[in-house]
Amino acid sequence: MISVARLPSLYSRSSRLLPWLLAPLFLLTPLAARADHFLLPAGEGAVIGRVERVTTSRSDTLSDIAREHGVGYREITLANPGIDPWLPGEGTSVVVPGRYVLPDAPRHGIVINIPEMRLYFYPPAGEGPAEVVTYPISIGRQDWRTPLGETRIVAKRANPAWYPPESIRREHAEKGDPLPRVVPAGEDNPLGAYALKLAMPGYLLHGTNKPYGLGMRVSHGCIRLYPRHIEELFNQVQVGTPVTLVNQPIKAGWLGDELYLEVHPPLEEDREQFRDRYSIAIDAVLRASSRLPVIDWRALERVVGQSDGIPAVIGHAREPVEARQGEPPLAASP
Repeated sequence: MISVARLPSLYSRSSRLLPWLLAPLFLLTPLAARADHFLLPAGEGAVIGRVERVTTSRSDTLSDIAREHGVGYREITLANPGIDPWLPGEGTSVVVPGRYVLPDAPRHGIVINIPEMRLYFYPPAGEGPAEVVTYPISIGRQDWRTPLGETRIVAKRANPAWYPPESIRREHAEKGDPLPRVVPAGEDNPLGAYALKLAMPGYLLHGTNKPYGLGMRVSHGCIRLYPRHIEELFNQVQVGTPVTLVNQPIKAGWLGDELYLEVHPPLEEDREQFRDRYSIAIDAVLRASSRLPVIDWRALERVVGQSDGIPAVIGHAREPVEARQGEPPLAASP
């Protein structure tokens, strides 16, 4: 990269001295030690991370930038409409979408938001402050959809061999690319170096030997991660860790007194289900907290219309709901 120009952020990967320099801000928005590790927001807080801008060199692609910054292909292309993903050109300003609203799900174990193509891991509580770790993922194609629901990790395998199901072997044979009954560990193994087996038969969280496809619908239903991310996850999770898979293209959450909305396009097969995105956005806002928000309706409409996956402020807190009993749950902004 030639240069990095960072947008206003709430988290930092930089010097440990920064929290002391920004002490008042730090009290409200703790800084992350790493790009994908964040202090878990307290109370009703649900927004983590930051958005960055980078300037491309001649050889960069959006996939290069995504992999370097720990985001997926779909995320970075949504955030940069109009930029050629394979030939962005030298000196192009590219948005790196690194801010996230936590899914509306229990904050323990692993939570996977399928349309967002992102995994959230809540490590077990230790001596230090609670954390959340987030990684981009690839999910199943429309004809091999990744399932939803609650499950758990039932086994861990380093250097796994792959035993492709008969249905996948038949598909490959029809394309003139026959598969053996067993693909041994190594660079040709699509599972990569690590695999976590789910209680859902036939489904895994695993690495990949094709990391530039990360963040696309390319798998046969399994969840793929970048090689370095699956290694980190493999070393942290234990057998029995709960896994929750949700379908939330629209999320809302608080950061201090500001209300954020994050909207992703729904999966192709779910477009009818999420056709009325405005009503779904309002429902997400209502679920976000017990506080009465003052909504900027134009901002809400803009975020829903863009559906670029980048959280944006669409309102602020007025006062606790319990002080406004009997009044409508939403108030128009001035």
